[in-house]
Amino acid sequence: METLKPLSDFFTAIENDYRISPMHIAIYAALLQFRSVKGFVNPIFVFSSEIIVIAKVSSANTYHKCIQELHQYGYLKYRPSFKKTRGSEVYFLFSPEADV
Repeated sequence: METLKPLSDFFTAIENDYRISPMHIAIYAALLQFRSVKGFVNPIFVFSSEIIVIAKVSSANTYHKCIQELHQYGYLKYRPSFKKTRGSEVYFLFSPEADV
């Protein structure tokens, strides 16, 4: 299925990356789920509270740490907004339409 390709590509990329924990995987998968609900747009605009619920993460600090690490490791591009009325930008790099 083409809709699973970004997740499959992510799993292939992290196969030998010891830095990636189950929490990183949960957050990445939750971001992909959020993206699918929004019509597979790239980038997506997200609030941490939306992703925390989907990923079953109990701490906003854990979410922020993991999403920043996913950005640092090159699995996605994250641009925090620091505004209450605008979600942070998340670009998927393992996607045919990623134009970052």
